[in-house]
Parts: sequence; C-alpha cells; structure tokens
Amino acid sequence: MKLIIALIQPEKLPDVKTSLYNAEVYKMTVTNAIGCGQQRGYTEMYRGVGEEINLLKKVRLEIAVNEDFVQKTIDAIIKGARTGNIGDGKIFVLDLPECIRIRTGERGKDAIG
Repeated sequence: MKLIIALIQPEKLPDVKTSLYNAEVYKMTVTNAIGCGQQRGYTEMYRGVGEEINLLKKVRLEIAVNEDFVQKTIDAIIKGARTGNIGDGKIFVLDLPECIRIRTGERGKDAIG
C-alpha cells in the first residue's frame, strides 16, 4: 500500500480529477494549501508599496492506493496537472504500513478498496 501526495495548481484540479476518474481512481482527499517552490512568488503593489508574495495557493491531494494502482495514479496526476511551466507541482509516494476502515474494521488492502 502507498500514500500518494500531490501538490498541484488549483486551476488544474478539475483536469486531475477527470484524469484520475478515467484511470479508475475515485477515492481522494483534497485540501487547500499555500507554499512556494522554485517559483519564488511575485511582487504586488498595494497603495504604492511593493509587497513580496511568496506563498502561493496550491491544492494537496492525498490518495491511498494498493500496489497495482500506484503507477496508474501517478500517470493520471501528471496527465491532468502538467502544463510544462515552473509550478506544476510535486508528487510524493510514501509507504503506507496500515489502513483501517473504521466502519467495518477491515485492515490493509481491503480497507483501501
């Protein structure tokens, strides 16, 4: 089992969701996040004073998958999120030692579904 965490541009979320659904990946958690990477932000003028904005809006996807869905999930995220510009995001793949479905008490592969 793996936990896939992806940080993407907010405007790419509909494309990523469509791509994931086409890859038969339906379960995910989506949260808003702010952060910066290689983009380093931008400068904005407010009442004549320049202000550095370096924390940019991002969307964080968390998807727990069984081993046979790892590559399909990664490929779907890349397909939906890639623009070819700096700031497209990152994907992290972590080992997931345990998963428990609260409703039924199922564990492991069966709990992920």
